[in-house]
Formats: sequence, C-alpha cells, structure tokens
Amino acid sequence: MAEKATPQAQAAYDRIHASDEFKQLKKTYMGFVVPMTVGFMVWYLLYVLCSNYAPGLMNTKVFGNVNIALLWGLLQFITTFGIAFWYARFSAKNMDPIADALNEAYEKEANA
Repeated sequence: MAEKATPQAQAAYDRIHASDEFKQLKKTYMGFVVPMTVGFMVWYLLYVLCSNYAPGLMNTKVFGNVNIALLWGLLQFITTFGIAFWYARFSAKNMDPIADALNEAYEKEANA
C-alpha cells in the first residue's frame, strides 16, 4: 500500500512541477525522444515494407550468402544500441544535472 504524501511534500512537488527548470527538462527530453522515436520507427517500417514488397532488392547478394535483408536486419540491432548509447550520453550531459537539482530541491522541501 502506498503512503500518502504529506502536504509539505505535495506542495514541494507542485512547486517543482510548475518551475521553469522542470519545463526545460521536459522540453529537452521530448526534443530528443520524439524525433529519435519517429526516425527509428520510419527506419524499422521501411525495413518491414521492403521485406514484404521489394523481395528482389532484399534478396540481392552482397557477398557470399549475405544479402541486403540480413545486413539491414543487423543494422536494426546496431541502430537500437547506438540510440540507447546516444541517449545515455545526451541524458547525462543535458538532463541529469537538471533532474538532480530538482530532486535535491524536492528532498529539502519535502523533508524540511
């Protein structure tokens, strides 16, 4: 069962949630996540569509028994890990300092 927030903790939360710093944190987050998600989904759906509707292209041999479909599928994994790595670096540099400061302010206010 969850504990009910104290009035002091709720007031701290409300103040921080309305702050310019919190708005900047949300804007920074959305500015990275939305375009990256849209880009990745387009990249993935293009792979699926080509697999279904362009078999000649996807069956093109690159070397040996390796074709474009296999390389493109492997690139999906590489892209996923690349985006995760990029997000971790972006977050550590641009978002974590703001989030840490907001969390510290919340802890001080809520426990004062």
